[in-house]
Amino acid sequence: MNIQIFGTNKGFDTKKAQRWFKERRIKFQFINLKEKEMSKGELQSVARAVGGVEKLVDPKAKDQDTALLMQYLSDSQKFDKLLENQQILLQPVVRNGKQATVGYAPEVWEKWE
Repeated sequence: MNIQIFGTNKGFDTKKAQRWFKERRIKFQFINLKEKEMSKGELQSVARAVGGVEKLVDPKAKDQDTALLMQYLSDSQKFDKLLENQQILLQPVVRNGKQATVGYAPEVWEKWE
């Protein structure tokens, strides 16, 4: 497994995800989204894996204006807006190759082991 966890150090669910993998002694790479954002290819891969850009948006994001705007954009516009405003991503984003989850999803990660 090649686990990557994208999130922020202050994110509660991101901390829970890191703890979940540590408890099972599964190595992972943590990418702090405040320091390094996801590339276009990474974001496209995650969007495909989870079933679309809409599932990546956090409805409780601090930037409520952008989160609300997302519902009025076309799919390609949504992707571009999310790429430039990654602070509205639902966290954590956990990748394992072509598989990915958004949010805290241990029921999915167990199947990856």
